[in-house]
Amino acid sequence: MTLRIVDAPPRRGLVWVSQAFAQFLRRPLAFTLLFLVFLVAAMVLLAIPYLGAVLVLASLPLLTLGFMIATRAAQQDQSVHVGQMLEPLLRAPEPARRAALVRLCALYAASTALVMWGSDAIDGGSFERLQVLLASARSEATTKEIDALLADPQLHTGLAVRFGLSALLSIPFWHAPALVWWHGQGVPQALFSSTLACWRNKGAFLLYGLAWAATVGLFGIAAGTLFALLGAPQLIGLAAVPAGLMFSTAFYISLYYSFADCFAQSGDEPAIASTGLD
Repeated sequence: MTLRIVDAPPRRGLVWVSQAFAQFLRRPLAFTLLFLVFLVAAMVLLAIPYLGAVLVLASLPLLTLGFMIATRAAQQDQSVHVGQMLEPLLRAPEPARRAALVRLCALYAASTALVMWGSDAIDGGSFERLQVLLASARSEATTKEIDALLADPQLHTGLAVRFGLSALLSIPFWHAPALVWWHGQGVPQALFSSTLACWRNKGAFLLYGLAWAATVGLFGIAAGTLFALLGAPQLIGLAAVPAGLMFSTAFYISLYYSFADCFAQSGDEPAIASTGLD
């Protein structure tokens, strides 16, 4: 059947976020384990000089697709397990799809590396230096250097370019892994279809982004207020770790719902399956 792009109502962007949290709460441990396994694998890869960082970047489309596969399984009341993260590499419907997926991952890694290189050139390495300082033990000297970097206009320009280009880069790759894997599209076609779908559903994606920003922001305000009232504001860092895991996991779950709403087979059938959580 022919795959077509659907114009989803803007409010669906809010629904994608709510569906993601609803699905997460149904299987919190299983989905969190998927994300933790990826984090551990990423840390292992980063131990490989030079090549490790490239492999981590290349694995991000696989992370997206793995979560889509797991979320679809959960929608069908099937189990969620770590093997679904490896399914794109080990259980390809046909060799051509696996090859296209590998090319997509390589293109994503190269494109992201180019964005990072360009941003570093603009900010003169200030962002990288800031990351090192934030991860190091705090002292009066490091605090002063951090304050100086945060006041540097060159850092602000670099950050704007970095996040702006990263946002633009995410558009063609948003749906591309699923289009390659489930529908056999080639890399150029998948990138074009993803870009067109995101543009035609820009209202839904705008509300989707605002919903995530509001969710994370409100949590930060609520947690900060709570720990301040308890007289232990320093403990907010402890709450940030599990909250970060939950938000990150729910975000990757939500990718499936955005895909299922933006594409449909011929007729009015959804691209993969009814979400069942509307």
